[in-house]
Amino acid sequence: MVDGEVVMDDERSDGEASGGDLGVAVAQFAPVADVAANLDTIEGLARTAVARGARLVVLPEYSMFFTAELGQEMADASEPIDGAFAGALGALAGDLGVHLVAGMLEQASDPERFSNTLVAFDDDGRLVATYRKQHLYDAFGQRESDRVVAGAVDATEIFTVDGVPVGMQTCYDLRFPEVTRTIVDAGAELVLVPAEWVRGPLKEHHWRTLATARAIENTVYLAAADQTPPVAVGNSFVIDPMGTELAGLGEQAGVAVAWVSRERVAAVRRVNPALALRRYAVVPRSAATE
Repeated sequence: MVDGEVVMDDERSDGEASGGDLGVAVAQFAPVADVAANLDTIEGLARTAVARGARLVVLPEYSMFFTAELGQEMADASEPIDGAFAGALGALAGDLGVHLVAGMLEQASDPERFSNTLVAFDDDGRLVATYRKQHLYDAFGQRESDRVVAGAVDATEIFTVDGVPVGMQTCYDLRFPEVTRTIVDAGAELVLVPAEWVRGPLKEHHWRTLATARAIENTVYLAAADQTPPVAVGNSFVIDPMGTELAGLGEQAGVAVAWVSRERVAAVRRVNPALALRRYAVVPRSAATE
């Protein structure tokens, strides 16, 4: 079983939730080029999270299969949305009675490309939401678009865990505030961000700053699960609607659990009604202007 350091919210240092709160776990590890090995790691992390009270476990981008260079090996490993990896993840969610979210390689019509897709399974093992990464990492010397098909700007899929509405986005999408705002406009009060946030100068600073800003400006919880080094920065965390980090990890594989509540979201929004006061809407760019 994989485990690591855990930093709990001071108000719940005993690991117990107050009545009605939702236990959310961020679980981080470094996926390898072996689907079965990654599933074993995912199971260990998920079991640890459930033992600590989590009802929702968030795993990194590319949890299914990963190589440092996005090449043909990843395209060859891609599967349909109802393939073996997703089936195993759903079975695990049902067995543990927990909601699971993870990144997978979804087959595309072009055999040299794939979709960078998040899948969410409920505690009965049913697929309840998907998200295909919209903004590809063509930055800091990388070219994700050489292999990955960008997700369409479709209607946002929201799913509910114990009454809390939840939305998803992926890694580089965090640099585009319109993505999170669109998810929140669809009703989400908790935003999940599976990631493979590549290491580099000031990258950890960007990771923390952007994630915190998205939580504050939208007055929502944000749970970000990154891959660990050597490629990514680790530092997964759960942030509350006022920008406070409730739980987090360092550079090692492991699980951190925090408790979120709709009452906290409502209370923050009474004090900081930024969503109600804003004067601009988010409108997708048309194909003609892209």
